[in-house]
Amino acid sequence: MPADTPEGRAEGSAVPETPCTCAALRRTARRLTRAYDRALRPAGLRLTQYSVLANLARAEGEGSGLTVTDLARRLAMDRTTLTRNLRPLEATGWLLIAAGPDRRSRAIEITDEGRRVFEAAQPLWQAAECAFRQSLGREEAAELRRLLDAAMGSVV
Repeated sequence: MPADTPEGRAEGSAVPETPCTCAALRRTARRLTRAYDRALRPAGLRLTQYSVLANLARAEGEGSGLTVTDLARRLAMDRTTLTRNLRPLEATGWLLIAAGPDRRSRAIEITDEGRRVFEAAQPLWQAAECAFRQSLGREEAAELRRLLDAAMGSVV
């Protein structure tokens, strides 16, 4: 184990260690999100927007539509936060929000323009994903995804 420096971090590490798993995960997620945001910038998207479009395109390919509640569940997001994030995508014409299957739900649909934006962004996302996997290591990246899925299932 590397010696501690006067700044309180392990020698050679970019950031101080933290005993809090949540803080370490959030810190890493913020840095990784910034990298994906940079990669997606030429398509005019941020990662959060790309994720929404990707999930809508995937659902469309599966032959099913999504309600706001369905999408929030897929993204593990609060409905209110998701609704706030959907407004700019609706304003740009990349998705439509309409009455859902019952009076209390709202259906979300990707538009042709939204599909074009998503398809243009897909290779940019793939490049960012490949760069991360290569930087971390293929096996390590696969193990990280496995651990994150397991952690997701263990959080109450």
